[in-house]
Amino acid sequence: MYDSVSVIYFKQQRWLFVAFTLFVSNWGIAQASTQIPFIDLADDYYRQTLVDREEGQYLGHPSTCLLDDGKTILVVYPKGHGKGSLVYKRSTDGGLSWSERLPTPSSWATSREVPTLHRVTDAKGKKRIIMFSGLYPIRMAVTEDDGLNWSELNPIGDFGGIVTMGSYFPIANKPGHYTSLFHDDGRFIREGSKREDPTVMTLYQTSSADGGLTWGQPKEIYKDTEVHLCEPGTIRSPDGKEIAVLLRENRRVKNSHIIFSNDEGRTWSEPRELPITLTGDRHTGRYGPDGRLFISFRGVTPTKGFKFGDSSKDIEKMPTNGDWAGWVGTYDDLVNGRPGQYVFRLMDNKKGYDTTYPGVEVLPDGTFVLVTYGHWTEDEEPYIMSVRFKLSELDAKAANADPVLLSSDFLSMGN
Repeated sequence: MYDSVSVIYFKQQRWLFVAFTLFVSNWGIAQASTQIPFIDLADDYYRQTLVDREEGQYLGHPSTCLLDDGKTILVVYPKGHGKGSLVYKRSTDGGLSWSERLPTPSSWATSREVPTLHRVTDAKGKKRIIMFSGLYPIRMAVTEDDGLNWSELNPIGDFGGIVTMGSYFPIANKPGHYTSLFHDDGRFIREGSKREDPTVMTLYQTSSADGGLTWGQPKEIYKDTEVHLCEPGTIRSPDGKEIAVLLRENRRVKNSHIIFSNDEGRTWSEPRELPITLTGDRHTGRYGPDGRLFISFRGVTPTKGFKFGDSSKDIEKMPTNGDWAGWVGTYDDLVNGRPGQYVFRLMDNKKGYDTTYPGVEVLPDGTFVLVTYGHWTEDEEPYIMSVRFKLSELDAKAANADPVLLSSDFLSMGN
């Protein structure tokens, strides 16, 4: 049992779950406003596939791209914690197996930050995949033949940032136009820039009008010293009219946050907190075939209380804390601040919080293919694993899952 004040994990008291439960129409899964089913997939070894592992070598922070054939997945990741020579592999069978390490341009060995892959198309219909590598200056590599041949990493402008171009979205009704988001703490946005005291964390966006080949100067969209919002993850609403961005809170004093735009990123709402069930880092979301939303993230529970700086009111940990976490719900849950349909742990990270960056891909048959890194073996360096599932499989598990009881004070702290 987890020792918890704000989160109580019931192991053998399933009758409490029934007593407090409301049934959600169409899902057939029980849920109440103060509790949520918790599923643990850590021991479902049949779902897991080794992508890469090297004795004594840190492998981390992957990014993926699913090709148009619906089964070929590209993955890149650094040999090191963010900084390090980039490794490149592909799967041609939807993540069931992975190639040997593939040749890369020489400049990929000089990557200084987490790589990010994005599929883009220009106004004439020319498709390409672009890969960013950050700090100062942000650099980009390009392939126009689905990853068979790549360019070197080249600067895209006189600016930099952290986890650069971590997420992006196409601009509606403007073929070839894209917006990417990233963050910086003052050290890398310009050459020679320095972090202020206290640290100011700033969210930026930059845009391309030519299918991702060139990018404009970054624009500030939010900055603060009390909460450090970073690592933006974008999700477009099902009707296409709104963009949500989920944000890590790096000071660990509040829940993760969310912002919205109804004008394709020209303006953004004020940030507000997400429920504790979605609090963590590097959120990456995709829709399933039935319109429900899955989000992968690193589970992190805030440690300094639900009021800024109030260390006397520490928050106990979610059962996904420090592990590869998943969440299933709807876009409306994000809009209305609801805890979602259920939460689950994909794999058990054995060392602190050093785990879980994307990617997340969905195959034509509705199979989710997830790839991330973590300390999956005690006292060993992290390595890259893939997990596969369908939402219907999780639904069946959720129907018999033990619940996590959520205190209303901690669904969204400070609200």
